[in-house]
Amino acid sequence: MFIDYVSLLLVNMVAGYFLLAAFVYLGLDDPDRRRWAPGFLMVGLVATVFGGLITLSWPLPGPYNAAFGEMSVLFGVIFLGAGLAMAIGWSLATVAGYAFFAGSAAIVIGARIISLKLTLKPALSGTGFIVSGFAGVMAAPTLALMKNNRPLRAIACLILIAAGLIWAVTVYPEYWMHLRMFGKWTPLLMRSAGH
Repeated sequence: MFIDYVSLLLVNMVAGYFLLAAFVYLGLDDPDRRRWAPGFLMVGLVATVFGGLITLSWPLPGPYNAAFGEMSVLFGVIFLGAGLAMAIGWSLATVAGYAFFAGSAAIVIGARIISLKLTLKPALSGTGFIVSGFAGVMAAPTLALMKNNRPLRAIACLILIAAGLIWAVTVYPEYWMHLRMFGKWTPLLMRSAGH
C-alpha cells in the first residue's frame, strides 16, 4: 500500500474551480480584487506544495505522478500567481497566458488517460483533465473578451463548475474508501517501535 496526496489535491481542485467560477462571474470587474486573493493563495499553496512532493518523490505507480503531481504544480502556480496579482493590484494577463500552456498539457494528459485506460474510471478522469485544460486554455480569452459580457462569463462559469463537479464526483467517494482502507494502517515509525 502506498500513501499519496491525490485526494487532497483533488479536493483542493474542486475548491479552486468553484472559487474561480465565482471570481469569473462576480470578480472580474470588482474594483477591489484583494478580497479574492486569500482564497486563490490557499488553493495555490496546497496544490504547489503537495503536487511538488508527488513530482519530486514519485510515490504513485508510473504515469500518475506526472498526471496528478505535475498538473497540480501547474494549477497551484496559476492560483498563486493570480492570488499575488490580485493582492498587489497587478494585471492577470500573464497568469492567463501561463494558464493556456498548462491547460494545453492537461488536455493532452486527459486524452492519454482515456486512450491508455488509466485510473479506475478513465473516461471520467480523462474528461476531468480535458475540461480543466479547456478552462485554462480559455483563461486569456475570458479575461480579454468577456469582462463586460455577462452571458459569455456565465458560460465560462459553467465550464469551471463542470470541472469542479467532475473532480468532486471523483474524490468524495475516494475519501469514503480511503477511510476504510487505511483504518488498520500503521505508520512505519510505529511499526518498527513494536506498536
